[in-house]
Amino acid sequence: MRATKNELPVMLEAGPSSIRGTDWGELRLAVVTAPAGTDFAPLLKGLPNDRCQGPHWGYVLKGRIRIQYEGGDEVLQGGDFYYMPPNHSAITEEDTEFLEIAPQNLHQEFLVNAKRNLEAMQRA
Repeated sequence: MRATKNELPVMLEAGPSSIRGTDWGELRLAVVTAPAGTDFAPLLKGLPNDRCQGPHWGYVLKGRIRIQYEGGDEVLQGGDFYYMPPNHSAITEEDTEFLEIAPQNLHQEFLVNAKRNLEAMQRA
């Protein structure tokens, strides 16, 4: 199996931010694009501890993103490979694009929750 970034279906779009991805087996491959200052916390409201509950493995293609854990923060930047354990949030410090791989079921829970939160913000 293979796909280019533009062949991946859009799973979530909010202004200039997007998640494109596909499921291969039990894993989801996603490319996330977000401008500087994007705070993922509002999308996570309603999940346990208002944080992402899935683990992620990935690679930062460009930019800087601050990963927020209960025990402290970690900054990832272009060229970094990473593993994010469950129970995190994030905010971009620069225009950022990253590729990540996560369990499909947990990533889907995030997407459903994020879409619900985006719809609520648009209604407000």
